[in-house]
Amino acid sequence: MAPSPQQPAVKLLILDGHAYAYRAFHAIRSLSSPSGEPTNAIFGFVKTLQKLLTQVQPSHLVVVWDGGLAAERMELLPGYKAQRPPMPASLEKQLDQIVVWLKASGIASHCQEGVEADDWIATLARQSAAAGAQVIIASSDKDFMQLVSPTIGLLNPNDKEERIWTAAEVRAKSGVEPGQIVDWLSLVGDSVDNIPGVAGVGAKTAARLLNQFGSCEEIWVRLSEVESDRLRAALESSQEIVRRNQRMIRLRDDLAGDARLDGMGLGATDPRRLFELYTQWGFRSLASAAAGAMSSQGDLFGEGTGSSGGTPEFGK
Repeated sequence: MAPSPQQPAVKLLILDGHAYAYRAFHAIRSLSSPSGEPTNAIFGFVKTLQKLLTQVQPSHLVVVWDGGLAAERMELLPGYKAQRPPMPASLEKQLDQIVVWLKASGIASHCQEGVEADDWIATLARQSAAAGAQVIIASSDKDFMQLVSPTIGLLNPNDKEERIWTAAEVRAKSGVEPGQIVDWLSLVGDSVDNIPGVAGVGAKTAARLLNQFGSCEEIWVRLSEVESDRLRAALESSQEIVRRNQRMIRLRDDLAGDARLDGMGLGATDPRRLFELYTQWGFRSLASAAAGAMSSQGDLFGEGTGSSGGTPEFGK
């Protein structure tokens, strides 16, 4: 994201929690604590987030977790995300510990039952941008391309160049503008979420149609201008499917809840608690760094609370 002449005082990084936990889990195949508990997802998540903090240097940060599938999307398409396998048990048992680490690191974490992370991220991003923040969403989910704007960027972990995506990167990836992404995905469908699109319409065809007509609604109005008989017939017969897809793919950005920026500021870390956690998990280099922080604070032999009360739990 190109810097503006006068950078905003607030830079908010919003992290897609489950996406990064899964990514860490699969990137590090085998790692366990001295007691034999799996720690691969924890270690990968910690190292990734530390790297992002250095790279992005946010003033505010929140990790958002899925609270389940949205009821309205399930009503529209009962098979929504039905093809996804259940979360591996060895990953599920690590999520609570990741949230404990976030609390000890002074990082906000949010999960609400029945609310998909995508919708909370959209709400936080749009409301924070409206309040004057520069927002960066860290996720590989292509749905977030619809949110990209001069004040909302996208950091895709699959992008080896580690760019913060603007409208230019969205156009390069999809062939359309961020404001057309909902229509583009509605035509193409989304196999990851088990959402079928228009038969025979791939990414390039959808982009070509939207560049010609501007929107799906305009396609229906000017359907006679579609040159291919086969494509015209497929579009005509799929209007209800596309309209359903639009409702499913468009992210909610108006959820009620506490989206105040002051609740997402980076807080003070608790080096004693971090030392305890790293020692428990067998992360020797991280424990050594935490011990150094404790020593610099004169807390190496002090009393620590070790409390993690009030932390959201997963997989219970």
